[in-house]
Amino acid sequence: MTTTRPADPARAHSFNAAAAQYAANRPTYPPALFDTIEQAADRPLTGARAADVGAGTGISTGLLHARGADVLAVEPGAGMAAEFRRGNPDIPLVRGNGNALPLADATLDLLTYAQSWHWTDPAHSVPEALRVLRPGGALALWWNISALDVEWVAESSERVRRAAGMDSRQADRERRADAADPSGRLDFTRHKLRWSRRVPLDTHLANLGSHSHFLVMDAAARDAFLTEERTHLQQVFPDGVVEETYDVLLLVAGKR
Repeated sequence: MTTTRPADPARAHSFNAAAAQYAANRPTYPPALFDTIEQAADRPLTGARAADVGAGTGISTGLLHARGADVLAVEPGAGMAAEFRRGNPDIPLVRGNGNALPLADATLDLLTYAQSWHWTDPAHSVPEALRVLRPGGALALWWNISALDVEWVAESSERVRRAAGMDSRQADRERRADAADPSGRLDFTRHKLRWSRRVPLDTHLANLGSHSHFLVMDAAARDAFLTEERTHLQQVFPDGVVEETYDVLLLVAGKR
């Protein structure tokens, strides 16, 4: 797979039926991420005119807003957009996607994609990003990635890959800088930030279940996997509180 275009369009739309589950259980992002974006973009978020594309339920959009950005959300899915509006009534949202941004030319200081660039086709989303950014503006892409050097995380991730029929190399390949822009028009800097959160086991399992591979899975198979995964994790976390460890992979490119 040489681009970040999704292999299965059904997965890209699967979140709409599970928007409330997504909003309630997905992890947030650490403050250090936004500090790093400011440093890499060489400008403060406060007052920056920004658009957050594939905004989903508003996890990243809300954090950008809290840091003082003048941020607009762009979201293609009806279910996710409805959940966004429930949780973020004061942040403007338009329907659209990164392959055809509903934004004017050269109007943005910052364009962001949190967990969403891999749903775009870079043959379209790269020129669209360059079109809407002002000279000196920046494109920032980031993903929460499970920290596979933590033993229980690696073991759980392997069980997830087997259950979902995932290629273990695919996610890494899709998130590399050269896959983010195969044309080479963008000069990305790469950053990695580790963080963790402690959540009830039910929250952890609901987070797993909100991922696209499970949303499109047969319900009986998904429920059976999550029941078995609960048994595995109760042995690791007998108090019922899971410490999830993540590395945020951040790619930032400026418009020259």
